[in-house]
Amino acid sequence: MRYFFSYCLLMIFSASAVLAGTDSNIDAARLYQKHCAECHGEDRLGGMGQALLPGNLKRLKKEKAATVIRDGRIATQMPALGDRLSDAQIEALVRYIYTPLPFMPKWGLAEIRASHVVPHPYKSLPDKPVFDADPLNLFVVVELGDHHATILDGDRFEPLVRFKTRLNLHGGPKYSPDGRYVYFASRDGWVSKFDMYNLKIVAEIRAGINTRNLAVSGDGRYVMVGNYLPHTLVLLDARNLDPIKIFPVKGLDGKSSRVSAVYAAPPRGSFIAALKDIPEVWEISYRDDPEPIYSGYVHDYRYQEGFADKGPFPVRRIKLDDYLDDFFFDQSYTNLLGAARNGKNGQVVNLIVGRKIADLDLSGMPHLGSGISWMYQGHRIMATPNLKKAEVSIIDMQSWKTIKRIKTLGPGFFMRSHENSPYAWVDVFFGPDRDAVHILDKKTLKIVKTLRPAPGKNAAHVEFDRDGRHALLSIWDRDGAVIIYDAKTLKEIKRLPMSKPSGKYNVYNKTRRSEGTSH
Repeated sequence: MRYFFSYCLLMIFSASAVLAGTDSNIDAARLYQKHCAECHGEDRLGGMGQALLPGNLKRLKKEKAATVIRDGRIATQMPALGDRLSDAQIEALVRYIYTPLPFMPKWGLAEIRASHVVPHPYKSLPDKPVFDADPLNLFVVVELGDHHATILDGDRFEPLVRFKTRLNLHGGPKYSPDGRYVYFASRDGWVSKFDMYNLKIVAEIRAGINTRNLAVSGDGRYVMVGNYLPHTLVLLDARNLDPIKIFPVKGLDGKSSRVSAVYAAPPRGSFIAALKDIPEVWEISYRDDPEPIYSGYVHDYRYQEGFADKGPFPVRRIKLDDYLDDFFFDQSYTNLLGAARNGKNGQVVNLIVGRKIADLDLSGMPHLGSGISWMYQGHRIMATPNLKKAEVSIIDMQSWKTIKRIKTLGPGFFMRSHENSPYAWVDVFFGPDRDAVHILDKKTLKIVKTLRPAPGKNAAHVEFDRDGRHALLSIWDRDGAVIIYDAKTLKEIKRLPMSKPSGKYNVYNKTRRSEGTSH
C-alpha cells in the first residue's frame, strides 16, 4: 500500500511536467498539492472532497470546473480560489485534474480481504455493558476536528469514552438493530465496527478507495458500502466485516457510475442505492426468499446482466427521469422522494410498482437526506431544508404538493425533530448567518425562535435524546462544542467542549426509525 501511494505521487509530479509544457512557469501538480490535496487527496483519489479524476468529473464540463475553482461552490465547503490563482493557473489545474492517472488502483476482493483486521472476533466480548448508563440512550458524536468519536451518556450528558477513528469519517454512522454495534465509514474506504457495550473497535476493513456511505440491513446480518471509487457496492458480513460480494455499478450500456448514497429499507428487506452517473435507483434484496417483494411486477425490473441474474442478492433496476443524488423514505418505505439535480424539481418513486408516480415542486437543492416528517392537520407532511435556497419546503405526502415554503436566514443543511417535541430545528449552514438555528412550530409552520449559541461560528445538526426532552446542537469548529438544550423551554442546560462535532446519533431514535431524524 505504501508503495502504491508513493508511485501515484511520482506519477502526479511526472504528469505536471507534461502539463507544464503548455506554460513553463506553471507547475500544476504543485498548485494542486498546495490548494486541493487537503480535501481531495494527495493522489487525487479523494478525501473529504471527491476524487478529481476524469471518470468522476464526466458530468462537469471543464469550463464549469474552472468556475468552481475560481468562485467556489454553493452548498459545499469548496472555497473560492480566484483571489489566489491567476486565470492561467486555474486553466492549468483544470487540465491537470482532467488528465488520467498513469495507473488506476485496483480494489477488488483480494485487496479488500488483505486489509481486514479483527482484534475482537464476533461474540468474543461480554454481552453485558461495561457501564451503568442506558444503552439505548447513548449518543455517538463524530468529531471531525481531530478524527475522534465520543460515546455520550444521554441521561447524564457525560462522555463514557473518546477514541481515535479513521480519517474523515462520513457523518452518518449506522447502528445494528439492537443498538449494540455501530458501523463507521471513512472517506478513504475504511469500515469500522465498534462494540457499544464494551467500548472497543472489534473489526475493520477497507471496502473502497473513496467511499460515500454505508447501510446496515434491517436484520443486522449485512453491511452495504457505496463507493465513489471504484464504482462499486460492497456487501459485508456484519459479524466480522468479512466481504461477501462486490457489485460493479454499471448501466445496461456498460457505463459505470459512482454511488450517491445507499440506505437500508428494513420493511422491504432490501438496500436502496442511488447512482450519481446513471439515472437509476437499484434495489438489492438481502432476504433469503427475495421473490415475494418483487411479486406482481417482475416485468418492471431486470437483473444486472452477467452478475446478479441468479442466486442471492438480486439487483432490481428502477429507471428515473434524472440522476438522483439524495433521497428520503416515507415512514412505510413504500415511496422514495428524490432530489433531482436539475435545480427545478424532485420526483416520487413508488417502490412497489417500481416507477416514478409524481413530480415534486422542489427547486434549488433540497437536502432530502435530512428531511423529516410529522402529522399536520390530519395529513403526514415532509419538511426539507435547501442547500441553495433560504427556505424550508413543506410537502403534503398524500397529494405530493408543496404546501408552504418557510423563509430562513440562509440555506440549511440539517433538520431534526422528535415525536414528543412540538418543534423542528433547522440550521442556516451556509452564508453570513451560519451561526443561527431556527425553531419551527410544527402546528403553525412558523419560526418561533432563532438561536445564536456561538456568534460567528457555524451552528448545525440537532439530535434529540430518546424521549425528546433534550436537543443536542453542534458548534462546527475545531474549538467547538455540543450544546444541550431543554427541548421544551429552549434553554441551554450544558455545553461540552468538542473538536468540530459534525453529528450526534442517538441509539434509540436511530434504531426505532424516529420520524424526527434521518434513517
